Amino acid sequence: MARLARNLVSHGLVAVLGFMAGIYALPILVAQSHTPAQASLQLAQDAAHYQGTFRRELAGSDPLHWAQGRLFVGDHAIAMVGEMTPGPDYKLYLSPTFVETEADFLALKDKMALVGDVRSFDSFVISVPGHVNPDTYTTAIIWCESFGKFISAAQYQGSAGL
Repeated sequence: MARLARNLVSHGLVAVLGFMAGIYALPILVAQSHTPAQASLQLAQDAAHYQGTFRRELAGSDPLHWAQGRLFVGDHAIAMVGEMTPGPDYKLYLSPTFVETEADFLALKDKMALVGDVRSFDSFVISVPGHVNPDTYTTAIIWCESFGKFISAAQYQGSAGL
């Protein structure tokens, strides 16, 4: 009887871990590459009014959730040249203040602007929606919506991002 219980527990644990790994990996495996062309990246960089840096050593980042690279913010596009850990359902938000943890993000989420989906795990270019004015924010944040995980942030206005 004890052996049956051990087998049920171990098989159940393996099934749960496999299911969780599948939820995490499936969007990554089936995603098509959305890495922007070099020309699109260059246009976004040239039109940028602000720059910042995504750093992987922020308090809310960890070995599985990080981004690093240069941020370029313009009126019509936001670009990042760098890399990040893969994951499902990444979003780019603009925040009125710098945040670097999940708790800080969630406390300010209603004051942030959702810019759009991050569809590449290296460089990206995202069009700024017409109702979003990047001048009224200071920080760009990459956030995993599905799992509520902070990935990274880059301040583009103020001393920390420049």
